[in-house]
Parts: sequence; structure tokens; C-alpha cells
Amino acid sequence: QVQLVESGGGLVQPGGSLRLSCAASGFAFNWYTMRWYRQAPGKERELVAAIGSSGSAINYADSVKGRFTISRDNAKSTVYLQMNSLKPDDTAVYLCNRINIWGQGTQVTVSS
Repeated sequence: QVQLVESGGGLVQPGGSLRLSCAASGFAFNWYTMRWYRQAPGKERELVAAIGSSGSAINYADSVKGRFTISRDNAKSTVYLQMNSLKPDDTAVYLCNRINIWGQGTQVTVSS
């Protein structure tokens, strides 16, 4: 069964950091570009970051550039999102994505 499972979300103060993980199973992970999206209440789902199959091609949304880092470990079939200097506007459910496949999401709340 193809599956993506996110973890690492939580409550963090502004300026803090979180590291999200997305564990993939059921497919050849190293063949696929992986993406992180986020969905906040009342806002459109936003592509946060993407990373190519080898990890060499990476792009970020302007809203997170310089603060977030996407990476992957193909040996562990896991993609990560390191989030630094978090802002309240980063509050959202963060979802891991492969083409046609979505995880359930992990909640990130940035609040003092």
C-alpha cells in the first residue's frame, strides 16, 4: 500500500523551530519528486517546498525561503522539512505529497 505519514508537528513559539518528517512506503521513493504543502483555515493550500528525486533540485515558496529547508534521505524513504524562525502565519496543517498521493498531515501551530 502506498502511504505517506507525517510527523513532527506541534506548538511552537514565534521564532522557534520544528522539523517535520514524512515517512514513505509502498513505492520506489527515490523515483519521485516529493513536496510539502500547507493548509491553513480560510486560506488556499500552498506549495511550501519541493525536492527532486535525487535531492539536487529544490524550490521553495517565497513565504518560507530562507527559513525552511527541505531534504530527503532516500535510504530511509523519508522527506524532511526543517522550519526555522517560525511565524504565526506558518500555522497550518502540513502535508506531504507525491504525485496522486497525500499524507494525512501534521498540525503546526506557531503562537506565544
